[in-house]
Amino acid sequence: MATDTKCQECGDRLIGRSDKKFCSDQCRNSFNNRNNSDANNLVRNINNTLRKNRRVLAELNPKDKTKTSRDRLLSKGFSFNYFTHTYETKTGSIYHFCYEMGYLELENDEVLLVKREKEL
Repeated sequence: MATDTKCQECGDRLIGRSDKKFCSDQCRNSFNNRNNSDANNLVRNINNTLRKNRRVLAELNPKDKTKTSRDRLLSKGFSFNYFTHTYETKTGSIYHFCYEMGYLELENDEVLLVKREKEL
């Protein structure tokens, strides 16, 4: 049952099924890890930023609501470009959330920090 095809990772001759692509699990894993590494790194980096933002918001907002400055958030490494979702109030105010921790940008570089109640 030998075929003349070669392993897509290492180039060794494949023996076995006619639709076989790799000579071993190691070669299959290496091939897939290399091909997926860019997408995985991007997602990993975004998730790390979201988790960091959440930690900063939770640290500065130990109760359920408080005010802080934009500069204080930035000094802790907060990134205003990354959030999980937004919520717009009836009056048009837009809250940005990192999971359950959120913020509303106010005037004079003040930021209102909030914690969202669990949704059912």
